[in-house]
Amino acid sequence: MSDKTGFRFEKLDVWQKAMEWVDGIYQAVSNFPDNEKFGLTSQLKRSSLSVASNIAEGSGRKSNKDFARFIEVSYGSLMEAVCQCMIAKRQKFMTEYDYQSIRTGAIELSKMLSGLRSHLIREVKD
Repeated sequence: MSDKTGFRFEKLDVWQKAMEWVDGIYQAVSNFPDNEKFGLTSQLKRSSLSVASNIAEGSGRKSNKDFARFIEVSYGSLMEAVCQCMIAKRQKFMTEYDYQSIRTGAIELSKMLSGLRSHLIREVKD
């Protein structure tokens, strides 16, 4: 449900961080080889988009239990994207600087997602 100040997910620090992280991913993949356009580039874009998108979708659910499940999916997508970044670095598609920047952001995001999930689960139990 939206109001004059925006949607629920837009107010979440974790969603805002995820959006910044996606921007970093898109910047990094812009330098990937053209022959990876339908391979790793596409896969990495999809998995990183899923992080922010699942936070947004979950925030629209009626129960915290449902929201927590979407946070779990978001966390899984984050892990998928980190793995794909490792592959990109190993293949020399991604610079060390970009990799470390993305990894640092992913670590922060993983902590935020875990914290939000724990909070949502505690509210369900209370």
